[in-house]
This record gives sequence, C-alpha cells and structure tokens, in this order.
Amino acid sequence: MTTPTSKSTAWWRLPIVWLVIALPAASVFAGFGMLRLAWTDADVVLADPPRVSATGNEAPALKARNHAATGVR
Repeated sequence: MTTPTSKSTAWWRLPIVWLVIALPAASVFAGFGMLRLAWTDADVVLADPPRVSATGNEAPALKARNHAATGVR
C-alpha cells in the first residue's frame, strides 16, 4: 500500500495566509483612520443649547415627544 505524497507549497502562495494577515491589518489601518478623523474633525461644544419654542407647527410634535418620554400630558 502506498501513501499519497503531498507537494508542499510556500506559505505566501496560500490564500488563507493573506486573509489572516490582511484582515487584521485592514482593521488596524481603519482604526487609525477613525482616530485621525476624531482628532481633527471634533465637534464644537455649544455653551447654550438652542432653544426650541413650542409655538407654530412644532407644538404637537413637542407635546407628543414629551409625553412619550415622561408619560405626563
């Protein structure tokens, strides 16, 4: 009985090796990209939030929102 011999290939010729290397490397690069965006494009902190008046067309929506949040009519 003979056993089959397998021809060994170089590790860089296997596609799974490149997936194992490329996927974590891509996440590291994406993380640095997001860190750069967060560092350079930070939003400005507002001292006074804009006031919303309950007059006009917004009144029913504000009343419904407040009722949904607190349960008070």
